Amino acid sequence: MSDMNTDTNIASDQPATHDELAARAADLREQLRFHNYRYSVLSQPIISDAEYDALFDELDAIEKAQPDLITPDSPTQRVGSDLDTRLPKIKHPVPMLSLAKAYSPDDIRAWKQRIDRLRDSSAPLTYTTEPKFDGLTVVLTYTDGVLTQGATRGDGFIGDDVTANVRTIRSIPLRIPAHPTATNADPLKVPHHLVVRGEVVILKADFKAFQTKMQAEQTENAEPLKFINPRNTASGALKQLDARITAARPLTMYAFGIAEADSDMPRSQWETLSYLRALGFLTSDQVRHFDDQEALIVYVTGFEGSRHSLDFEIDGMVIKLDELATANALGVSGKNPRGAVAYKFPPEEVTTRLIKAIANVGRTGVLTPEAELEPVFVSGATIRQASLHNYEDIARKDIRLGDRVLIKRAGEVIPFVVGPIVDARTGDETPILPPERCPVCDWPVKHIEGEVFYFCSNAACPERVARNIEYFVSRGAMDIDGLGEQGVRQLLKSGLIHDEADLFTLTAEPLTTLEGYGDKKIQNLLKNIQAAKSRPLERLIAALGIRGVGGGIAELLISRYHSLDALLNASAADIDEIAGIGPHTAEAITDWMAQAHNRALVEKLRAAGVNFTADETAHAPTFDTLAGKTFVLTGTLPTMTRDEAAALIVQHGGKVSGTVSAKTSYVLAGDAPGSKLDKARTLNVTILDEAAFRSLIGQSSELSNNLSDEPMISISHDQEDSESQHDPSNTSSSNDSANTEAAL
Repeated sequence: MSDMNTDTNIASDQPATHDELAARAADLREQLRFHNYRYSVLSQPIISDAEYDALFDELDAIEKAQPDLITPDSPTQRVGSDLDTRLPKIKHPVPMLSLAKAYSPDDIRAWKQRIDRLRDSSAPLTYTTEPKFDGLTVVLTYTDGVLTQGATRGDGFIGDDVTANVRTIRSIPLRIPAHPTATNADPLKVPHHLVVRGEVVILKADFKAFQTKMQAEQTENAEPLKFINPRNTASGALKQLDARITAARPLTMYAFGIAEADSDMPRSQWETLSYLRALGFLTSDQVRHFDDQEALIVYVTGFEGSRHSLDFEIDGMVIKLDELATANALGVSGKNPRGAVAYKFPPEEVTTRLIKAIANVGRTGVLTPEAELEPVFVSGATIRQASLHNYEDIARKDIRLGDRVLIKRAGEVIPFVVGPIVDARTGDETPILPPERCPVCDWPVKHIEGEVFYFCSNAACPERVARNIEYFVSRGAMDIDGLGEQGVRQLLKSGLIHDEADLFTLTAEPLTTLEGYGDKKIQNLLKNIQAAKSRPLERLIAALGIRGVGGGIAELLISRYHSLDALLNASAADIDEIAGIGPHTAEAITDWMAQAHNRALVEKLRAAGVNFTADETAHAPTFDTLAGKTFVLTGTLPTMTRDEAAALIVQHGGKVSGTVSAKTSYVLAGDAPGSKLDKARTLNVTILDEAAFRSLIGQSSELSNNLSDEPMISISHDQEDSESQHDPSNTSSSNDSANTEAAL
């Protein structure tokens, strides 16, 4: 059933007949049962959460329009189940229901209006908002402060017994209060019987390290690749029959509520979180308290922009009535408690078919593979292409033509292929191999042993020339405003330029013949070209398109060579002596300088009056934070290029190297890091992500700055077909100290 069709729907200009709706509902129920089993029981889904939600919502809409089509076994009529037949079962003391979903501010307002119609009181309501974690809910039972039982959510009424496994999770206290100085005095008095709910997740950094390690082992052993998704990895780990396997997985649990207790408990959700933290449970810092609905809406709808700065994956925000007595008194509607709702963000992950792999030629000749996909809508856009990073990454993940693949598009970030859905394979998929010849100029493709990239060997490749000039005029290089990709290609097509130096010989008259070039545009462009002649030497060196040389390496070069002429006459051995520059980069620089057409380009730039001399006083490190430290950069960083990171390292007194050795202080790693990360682990070199690097130099990331400066608390929820998160307690009272927005 791995090829089960998930794309059929009723599409017609005419309203569907009752029989057509009945057939579609039956088809949807079959699909949902199949995908729920793969997701919840096997932890091996072949579609994304968003695709499952779309199927579920379509069925729900049909059944609401035609109630006679509702069947007792319809997925809309139950909470959903992740029960595993291999594990013993535990009955939950309080059912674990699911949440209704909201997709817009009007949906949130409608939820509040429904509550107001049911309430006997006109007293103002207060709310808590919590991130909706992408993990697996657990129910923990404590007897006289000792953890005695752990269960999964299961079907909401009965869960799997995973007591031995949850005991391996370090963030779950085996005894409460967990703090060594805690006493039994209020408010930390522990009831004889206490049932806590929480969410088991794998943090992003932990998952990346674990995934790299496990996929390397799987590739070496020719095993199918797994672990492409933190949620499924966490679920599979929690349901192991051998707790030693669970212990080897980097699991973390965040507590979010109390299901049952035999003594007085906090009367509000806000106070419940404080109590759980005081007992020693881990809570995060992304919860807010509101007494104004519109302020709440602004916060939850705006939080989407901050989701990528979190340590964990979320797909929305949960909104709860803070006063537990009020929430409980409202009861449930179907399978949803009325006192809470889940506001869902647009999906960022979907699955689709990989049709073709295209090799794009970059400015230095590097061939970057790009996936051509069956069109799919994700994160607000229809996606037809996605990045495949590089051929080493393709081989490591075993991505094949014809695969059903998981696509991720985080906000405005370029979509990329996360990995293949191996269980959806039919056997017709074929490997993706690096091309042997350049797809543009048909020259041989080269690959240097030990490096990740393949590249076109023809420096005069038309695509390389165009890309080089595009980079040459860009803001990070010579900064010639008014010339983007379209403008550069227009000048090349017209024959007005053939290389970068020709830009400096442009005059007004021939430009008037080009479409879109008026007098003002021509005047501004020529002015900007003239200004570019005086750019600092390191900008010129970085702009030349030498393989492996960006802004950071250019800074290192001018620390020794104070003119372009000095660099032209340097040997590879001399350049290799510069700390932070490896032998491959040194050889690439001297190879570039030795080529006749590059020498000719340099002379044309000299004749045009472009600056060839460094300002020696301008390049001393601004800070000494990283003095004596050597960095190696690998992978794609979230908010800056590697050249920008290298420049920051040099600015703070550090050095940048192209190779990992025992002398390397840190490896700064982003997505798709390649073999340098493996070598760093082998040599026990400290590995940093961008956030840790910025912290090291005392700088906050742009992503972090999107969050409030206030501390926040975050609670987790189960993500299932029915959005499991519900009434956290049966205690009540209001939080008299609530503000419009507060933080715990």
